[in-house]
Amino acid sequence: MTDTLLRRHYEIYPYPHYPLIATVRHCDTYALNLDALWARFNGVLPPAASKKILIAGCGSFSPYPFAVANPAVPITALDLSRPSLRRARLHCLLHGRLNVTCQAGDLLDPQVAGEEFSLIDAYGVLHHLEDPAAGLQALAQRLAKGGILRVMVYSRYARREEESIRRAFRLLKISDPVTVRGLLKRAAPDSRLHRFAETSPEAGFEAGLADSLLHPRVTTYRINEFMQMVAQSGLQPLLFAHHGALENVSLEVQRIRLLETERTSPGNFILYLGKQTTGPCASSESHVMLNPCLTESIRPWKLTPLSIAPRLGHHMPTLGFSQKKFLRRFIRPVPWNSLSADDQRAVEVYIQGSFLLQYRV
Repeated sequence: MTDTLLRRHYEIYPYPHYPLIATVRHCDTYALNLDALWARFNGVLPPAASKKILIAGCGSFSPYPFAVANPAVPITALDLSRPSLRRARLHCLLHGRLNVTCQAGDLLDPQVAGEEFSLIDAYGVLHHLEDPAAGLQALAQRLAKGGILRVMVYSRYARREEESIRRAFRLLKISDPVTVRGLLKRAAPDSRLHRFAETSPEAGFEAGLADSLLHPRVTTYRINEFMQMVAQSGLQPLLFAHHGALENVSLEVQRIRLLETERTSPGNFILYLGKQTTGPCASSESHVMLNPCLTESIRPWKLTPLSIAPRLGHHMPTLGFSQKKFLRRFIRPVPWNSLSADDQRAVEVYIQGSFLLQYRV
């Protein structure tokens, strides 16, 4: 059952290849926090006994930021590539993250990571499988009731130029990143190769070139094709998370369809899916709490330490003194009904941005 083609690619080119000293700040992982995601889509905090995370196709880095965001949650990191898993495990250990278990195997094998998980991440994975729909269904079967699955797949039009280059290289039997780097250096200024070299962060390292331009299998999607695959999985689309996405899923699908008539895209598709999620809670019954990842960053005396280590991830938006002061009120849960009307309006904005959690008790 093991996908030999995929396994060989990532054994040769473990991806990504960040320095082992690279770090992420706790506050920059707030969007990966299980409590925040569960409360957003279920209106309650997750049951402590069932809090488990699966990173399907984890690569060599993802387990580390998930462990930073969820330090007390057991995390299973699953990948076909043992070299990727070794590097992922080492990155976690070097930074004191001990809640990750690495497991080699194929996500299509029901005997591998066969338990149920509260949160599954499959970021940039399904589009490399021989049967992406079967992969999505296999992940849906591992999702607990109320569970959340994040997927990212390539958009047809966001990947148009990379796919043109990749297909040309396959026809020319170019399969070596060193050769590709030489071609990029000699590329004409108005060529696709030159545009890729100038704009893609993948152009700077061997594993990035191999993943973007030399991958043996890639599927790209128009939005209707993607949503049809989602419908076949039986999971409910909850929220698009790519840049500029509308909150309403149906409206975002319509917006992307219009973009596609002009052969363009908002980027690759990032979508949260749910399995029998119950939706957000009614405000009158709720409590509001700070996202656990932000507790230290909003302390009045908190200073950002100097470090020679490169920092990765999407940085938390800068908060001013008054914003931090407001958020500090929610380090401990606050009943919604105890807030003034003005505070309730402010809280709703922070809930929308996942800085605050709203949940029934």
